[in-house]
Amino acid sequence: KIIKELLKNKNRKKLYDLTGLSGGFPVEDNDISLLENYIGSAVFEELLETEAKNHLDGEKALAVNRTSSGILSTILSLVNKDNYVVHYLAKSPAHPSIPLSTQLVGANYLEFDKIEEFQIPENTDLVVITGSTMDHKVISEDDFKKVINKAKNRNIPTLVDDASGARLRTAIFKQETAIKMGADLVITSTDKLLNGPRGGLMAGKTELIDKIKVKAYQLGLEAQSPQIAGIVRALEEYNPETLVESIEKKDLLFQGLKETIPLMEKTPTGVMLTTESLKKEIENNNIKTELSAKDLSFVWAMILLKKYNILTIPAVGMPKASATIRFDMAAQDAKDCSISELTKIIIDSFNDLLNVVNDTEKCRKIVFN
Repeated sequence: KIIKELLKNKNRKKLYDLTGLSGGFPVEDNDISLLENYIGSAVFEELLETEAKNHLDGEKALAVNRTSSGILSTILSLVNKDNYVVHYLAKSPAHPSIPLSTQLVGANYLEFDKIEEFQIPENTDLVVITGSTMDHKVISEDDFKKVINKAKNRNIPTLVDDASGARLRTAIFKQETAIKMGADLVITSTDKLLNGPRGGLMAGKTELIDKIKVKAYQLGLEAQSPQIAGIVRALEEYNPETLVESIEKKDLLFQGLKETIPLMEKTPTGVMLTTESLKKEIENNNIKTELSAKDLSFVWAMILLKKYNILTIPAVGMPKASATIRFDMAAQDAKDCSISELTKIIIDSFNDLLNVVNDTEKCRKIVFN
């Protein structure tokens, strides 16, 4: 409702989506007449294979309607009841789609974020690796290869959840693609650090993709022709240099904020303040509040949206999504943001937050409108 009002009273250019998850739909004029079920599939699925191989490597590709759909289809296809899914990521917790999908098949789920503790029990059907967490913590290449090798020694297939990692790891951290590092399957989000529609793109071994594709189509989890067209065009226009350029913007923003908000952290393409750090910053300002760390994050997110037209993930977050406040300089709208202006907005909004956190009723009104 708030976003709609902002768009009506101002215009799209006055609303800044800095989530890094905004995506887009960059189809060409000539594409529109082809967006029918079977004609679109005939045209765009072949193009998808080419672009997926360029972006992810792998023998075969599959587009699904969300990354979570691809993860669900994979686990339903490859994992048996009472067996194990073992997951390694740079920092827990995992995206909820992985443990919940495991639960749906009646399998057991193990999660590790310390490589020295990582183990694969008997009766493991799938090893999952997260390339970059929801808060952009990126797995090291050494840990990546250690997990892959342990799985390979046991002939257990590996799936890499590379939602944003397929671009973060390769463009910023100069790592190889998941497939080149030995993974059997990889999935990425087509709207994270990529100007495509919300969806998922899988690539990997033909025999595994074929199995997963059958399951996805049975359950209606596949991407439709318009979505595939948008994904293809987004992959065609993707330029890793855009992510590299965001590093300079991020550093300037961080420099401008660190004195006022010392616990602000850098991400690969922006800055962030975790819920725990936000709570500490408020305590460091000698302000007492009854609100939880997550509550504080939601209040700040709504202040940023309502008063300053800045959209962050907690303002629109899904259940179990990270409540970290993140400003992503690789977002499309960041191109139109002056760093000095954004620095001032973040500091002013943070001061606005400090002025209301000891009034629970005011905070309720801010969050619940």
